[in-house]
Amino acid sequence: MTTTEAPLGPATTTAAPLAPVRAVGTGHVRVEGRDKVTGAARYAGEVPFAELAHGWLVLSTVALGRIRDIEADAVLALPGVLAVLDHRNAPPLKTDYVGLLGTVPDPTCAVFQSDRVPHRGWPVALVVAETSEQAREAAEALVVHYEQVPHDVEFTGDRHDTHPADGHMPAVTDKGDLEAELAASAVVVDATYTTPEEHHHPMEPHAATARWEGDRLELVDSNQGATWVVGELANLFSLDPASVRVRSEHVGGGFGSKGVRAHQVAAVMASGMVGRPVRVVLTRRQMFTLAGHRSPTVQRVRLGADADGRLRALDHRSLSRTSTVYEFVEPSAGVARVMYDADAHHTENRLVRLDVPSPTWMRAPGEAPGSFALEAALDELADKCGIDPIALRLRNEPEVGPVSGLPFAGRNLRACFEEGAHRFGWDRRDPRPGVRREGRWLLGTGTAAASFGAGAAPSTASITAEADGRFTVRIAAADIGTGARTALTLVAADALDVPPERVRVHLGDSAFGPAMIAGGSMGTRSWSWAVIAAADELRERLVPGAAIPAGGITVRSDTTEAIAALAQKERHSFGAQFAEVAVDPATGEVRVRRMLGVFAAGRIVNPLTARGQFTGGMIWGISMALHEEAARDATSGGPVGADLAGYHVATHADVPRVEAHWVEDDDPDDPVGIKGIGEIGIVGAAAAVANAVWHATGVRHRSLPIRPDRVLTGGRDA
Repeated sequence: MTTTEAPLGPATTTAAPLAPVRAVGTGHVRVEGRDKVTGAARYAGEVPFAELAHGWLVLSTVALGRIRDIEADAVLALPGVLAVLDHRNAPPLKTDYVGLLGTVPDPTCAVFQSDRVPHRGWPVALVVAETSEQAREAAEALVVHYEQVPHDVEFTGDRHDTHPADGHMPAVTDKGDLEAELAASAVVVDATYTTPEEHHHPMEPHAATARWEGDRLELVDSNQGATWVVGELANLFSLDPASVRVRSEHVGGGFGSKGVRAHQVAAVMASGMVGRPVRVVLTRRQMFTLAGHRSPTVQRVRLGADADGRLRALDHRSLSRTSTVYEFVEPSAGVARVMYDADAHHTENRLVRLDVPSPTWMRAPGEAPGSFALEAALDELADKCGIDPIALRLRNEPEVGPVSGLPFAGRNLRACFEEGAHRFGWDRRDPRPGVRREGRWLLGTGTAAASFGAGAAPSTASITAEADGRFTVRIAAADIGTGARTALTLVAADALDVPPERVRVHLGDSAFGPAMIAGGSMGTRSWSWAVIAAADELRERLVPGAAIPAGGITVRSDTTEAIAALAQKERHSFGAQFAEVAVDPATGEVRVRRMLGVFAAGRIVNPLTARGQFTGGMIWGISMALHEEAARDATSGGPVGADLAGYHVATHADVPRVEAHWVEDDDPDDPVGIKGIGEIGIVGAAAAVANAVWHATGVRHRSLPIRPDRVLTGGRDA
């Protein structure tokens, strides 16, 4: 649906002739690139405000209990301190609502509502002062007395206090007689795989500045969707959404962590208390407890197959953990519902509640850890059957959705494997493990398949034909570093048949109307649909040679009806991952020498930034396979080494050669043809590395990361 704004007025300029130009599919540098490298682009913690005050969160030092007392008077007497906000003076918040994607709010963001402490690092107070330094000093001086009780943070696969949990997909799917098919199978794999707690940690910390003007609220924030934040704040504070404006022009990474969190809500409360703008920025250490994380998982995969590798039974069960205040599921078993079919097919996601911070969405939630378990199990099955790992996967390609029964809108996984095998030189691979050596190094290669959903959500956008011949696009999209601003510029240029230089895109402002968040790899597809719809309507209004009024002509689109009318099918991006590793059996060192990913991901809007997204995900997969692991101390209940020195990630020296390519991938029913690529790159990447380590050494690693000590002990913890 589209509506036209700005009626025709006195003519001041004539519309320039529209000449066909194709921008989508050709490489373009980021349109905001110069601003970012020169510092002109301002992030949430840099936007100036008059009379700005600063807030500093105080986090609990116990893992479970209650607050007995907070000695605020001594802190209030310190230089520059304006207020101490805690459960005794904070305004009440509404938490009994359903928010974005049908989820209820994480009570961690509903700060200062009771004296309860459900985990270490829970927000217990906010100190507000004239400067950030004064706020921090006062926050560190604040004395909080607790009534502490024993806590439980132990996550193991043999706990009995677990339960099935739906999350954003059904907890359990089931068809066929699983035990009968396993018993009738010629080859069976039954293995347990584990992944550790992991953290997002974008380069730009979480930051927010709140300002009240009467009953109107403005928030300058670093988030993944202004519409999302408006809705949550309006619900929490019982406000009219029209009275809330959220701006987030530049975001330095999100990966699922930048929704509504404690710092934004605390800033809103504090601004109302002191009558001034208040900025709250999380420290790197605070992000380990307040920004969410990926839960550890324990996954059991059972595969039963005929001697030729055709699956008769597939059983994928995953256990993850959540906090005691909020139920979030890491749906690792969900990946099996798309990838492979079997006569008997069972998947199950279970949870255990522990005294830990709440997990949240993290790049490819479910798919990243789930693909490690499933694709490693497929590799084990290929070895047992004596079948090439690629041939085994292609032999089990489903014709329809294994669980949904819906047809695939496109499933070009075969093309990804064929192209990848050719580029990687897979045909030269000796299938025997542990036989290829180069000096002190054992060499091996591995592969894995990948998939990620290609959804779209309703969005609105407006385009204005300006009197100077340019076009201005306004949409409440979020560019979290993915290049969305540039992609939308190219999409709009093609839809309007003008060069990209004549298009300006403004985003990150809730005043532009509701739009999908940057999440679930649905952002660019959803926003492009709205931009194209507005452009189509605007082109009907613009006739070459016709006059354009001084105020321009604006058309607004809403894709709600169009998306609802899209045929129901299984829509996904697919990919094939390849890795070559070198392993030193004397030291346990593992080095990835090269990695290749080939993807079927719809229309590639900007090859330059798309390749960066693919390879960035693959590098994260290397990091997941070999480095990332957050440890939690059983005694304190808190994270160990809560900084980027103790939490290891892959660096340049760990990533010598990573390549990404793509194949044609069309959906005839989809008028946009764009699929998300932000998450597909990490899916399957860790499994490809782990499978390559097996091929190099003959030892199967079922627990990530593959640390040197695990290599030395044959896959076991020392």
